[in-house]
Amino acid sequence: ERRERERKLSKEMAEKATRELEKMQLQEKAEVKYKEWLKKKRSEEAEKKKKEKEKEKEKEAELQEKKARSEKIFKEWLHNARNKPRPVLNGYGFPRGKSAGLYFYYTYVVT
Repeated sequence: ERRERERKLSKEMAEKATRELEKMQLQEKAEVKYKEWLKKKRSEEAEKKKKEKEKEKEKEAELQEKKARSEKIFKEWLHNARNKPRPVLNGYGFPRGKSAGLYFYYTYVVT
């Protein structure tokens, strides 16, 4: 009986040790996979930030180009506006120089 108990005890201890070993191996595998995942995630984040910076630089360059173009067009317009002839002022303070629809009492002859 004593030998039997010792054999059972040693068998249980061996099983417990193998379970612990398996558990540790599983934990190590999980840790390695987590580290790989974390590394992958960080590289994806870095790539995403890089793309965002590139887009922002592109947008900034486009805005700068648009601003330069609009400034050039404005300067051209300003230069051309100086050279344009001024419109002739209408005479007598009437629109188009005529009194349309507006009559003075002097225009009617009373008979």
